[in-house]
Amino acid sequence: MKFISNRGQIMPSSPIRRLVPFADQAVEKGRHVYHLNIGQPDILTPDTFLNPIKNLDMPVIAYGPSAGFTSLRKKLVDYYARFDITVDYSEILVTTGGSEAIIFTLMSICDAGDEIIIPEPFYTNYNGFAVEAGVNVVPITSYIENDFQLPPIESIKEKITPKTRAILICNPNNPTGYVYSKAELKALSKIVQEHNLFLLSDEVYREFTYDGLKHTTAMHLKNIEDRVIMLDSVSKRYSACGARIGMIVSKNKEIIETALKFGMARLCPPSIEQVGVEAGVDTPREYFEEVNKEYTERRNTMVRLLREIPGVVAPNPKGAFYMIVRLPVKDSNDFAQWLLTDFHVNNETVLIAPADGFYSRPGLGKDEVRIAYVLNVNDIKKAMHILSEALKVYPGRI
Repeated sequence: MKFISNRGQIMPSSPIRRLVPFADQAVEKGRHVYHLNIGQPDILTPDTFLNPIKNLDMPVIAYGPSAGFTSLRKKLVDYYARFDITVDYSEILVTTGGSEAIIFTLMSICDAGDEIIIPEPFYTNYNGFAVEAGVNVVPITSYIENDFQLPPIESIKEKITPKTRAILICNPNNPTGYVYSKAELKALSKIVQEHNLFLLSDEVYREFTYDGLKHTTAMHLKNIEDRVIMLDSVSKRYSACGARIGMIVSKNKEIIETALKFGMARLCPPSIEQVGVEAGVDTPREYFEEVNKEYTERRNTMVRLLREIPGVVAPNPKGAFYMIVRLPVKDSNDFAQWLLTDFHVNNETVLIAPADGFYSRPGLGKDEVRIAYVLNVNDIKKAMHILSEALKVYPGRI
C-alpha cells in the first residue's frame, strides 16, 4: 500500500533547516553552535512593534478579515508611500508570512504544469512552494564569477514556452545579496510585456542595501502595472521572523480578488501580530539607519575574513544579509555536516547552509554554501576562525 503522495515524495527538504538535528546533537554534547544557516537576525525587534502586543486589550482573540485588518492595510499604504509606491489599501492582501503570499500568488496565476522562470541560486523555499502549487520551476543560472547578476536577457527569452506564466525575482536577493539595477528591471519588463507574463518581485529586503546603493521596486515599471505582483513580509524589516505577516501587493485587482479566495479558505492571517505590524509602521527611520550600519559592519567583517581563507571565493553582497560562498571542498553537504559532528574549536562549531538546495538544476552549488551575517561582529569573527581552521583539516578538501 502506498502511504505517501507523489507530491510529498518530491517535496524538497530545506537546506537551511535539514542539518538542525546535527546541530542539536552538537549542543547536547556541550558545544556552542554559531547559526549562520538561517536569516534569523539577533537585532532587537523595535518597541514600536512589541509594545502594542505587550499592552494588548483584546478580551477575545477573534477571527479577523481574510484580507487582513483594514486599518493595517491602510497603514501599509502610508508605509509604501515612503518608497514612492502608490497603492490603495484594496490592492494589498495581508498573508500569513511572505511564504503564503508566494503560494497564494502561484495558485492564483498558474495551473498545474505551468512554468515560472527564476534566476538561480534562489531562495530555497521557492522550490517547495512550486511543488505545493504544482508549478514547474525553470531556472536561469547566474554565477559567482560576476556576483550573480541577472543572466543575459536572451537566455531568459530562450526559456519561454506556451506554459510560461511569470518571471520571479528576489530583490535584494536571498541567497546572493545581489541588488538588481534599474536597467535589469527594465529589461525584464520588456520580456513581460512582449510575452504577456507576470513579474513576481519578492522585495522583503528593500530596507537592506549598502554602499549607497538604492533599491528599485518593480512597482515603478511602466506599461506592465497590471502584470507586476510585489511580494512582501515584515519578518526581516522589524526582526520579527516569528510574527508571520506578509503581503501581496498588485494593481491587478483580479489577482488580489483571486488570492483572497485562497485567503478565505485559511480564514485569516494572525490577529495579534497584525496589531504589532500596524504600530510597527511608525518605527522611526533612525532604527533602520542603525540596523543598516550594523549589517554593513557585519558584512565587511565576514567578507574580509572569508577572503583571507585560501581557496575561498566570497563576493561582496550589496543587499539583504546573505552571501553565497565557494569553498575548496568536494561536497558542501558533507562539509556542513562534518562541522557539526566531527569538528570544533574550543568546543564551538558552525552551522552553515549547503548551497545546492538553492539551485533547481541538479549538481550545481555542490562546492558552495549560503552564509547569513545575522550575528554580531564578535560572533562572526569567532565563526570565521572556526571555518578557517576546519578547512585546514577537512578530509574532503580539494
